[in-house]
Amino acid sequence: MPRGADDRDEAFGAYVAGRADAMRSTAYLLCGDWHLAEDIVQNAFIKLYAAWYRVVRHEVLDGYVRRIVVRTYLDERRRGWRRERATESLPETAAVPVGDPESRIMLLRALAAVPPRQRAVLVLRFWEDLDIAATARLLGCSTGTVKSQTSRGLDALRTALDLAEATAQNEEMA
Repeated sequence: MPRGADDRDEAFGAYVAGRADAMRSTAYLLCGDWHLAEDIVQNAFIKLYAAWYRVVRHEVLDGYVRRIVVRTYLDERRRGWRRERATESLPETAAVPVGDPESRIMLLRALAAVPPRQRAVLVLRFWEDLDIAATARLLGCSTGTVKSQTSRGLDALRTALDLAEATAQNEEMA
């Protein structure tokens, strides 16, 4: 194997080692399942590796991989057989900043109730802290679509949170 290929593989391995956890957290917030998130990230890195020799601007690599992760997630959602959840328990590793565990659980469950495309927009805008234009480029849609999906996604998230809060209050009273 030529020396350049070794260097390329070494650079790829270093990138994956440094960014896998962050990409896995993003994928988890999109799909709500650690196993599926791992599959999504692995598929994203396989696609990245196939294009690695063409990647020239490594400073924009995170955005490129994030786009692959989101598109892979959306593709998985289009396949009907993945809609089942293996478990309703939360993972041992926190995907969001540690705070009140009950609030975090409620937020993750509410986020899982948001439709996939809206959830993707919310995760990119508020978890990944991307602006509207970057989110639109990543999803391959217009800024108007991002704005409307953000609005609808936030409405769906609020509705799911209100429902979860009402359910929790009813359980406390019982």
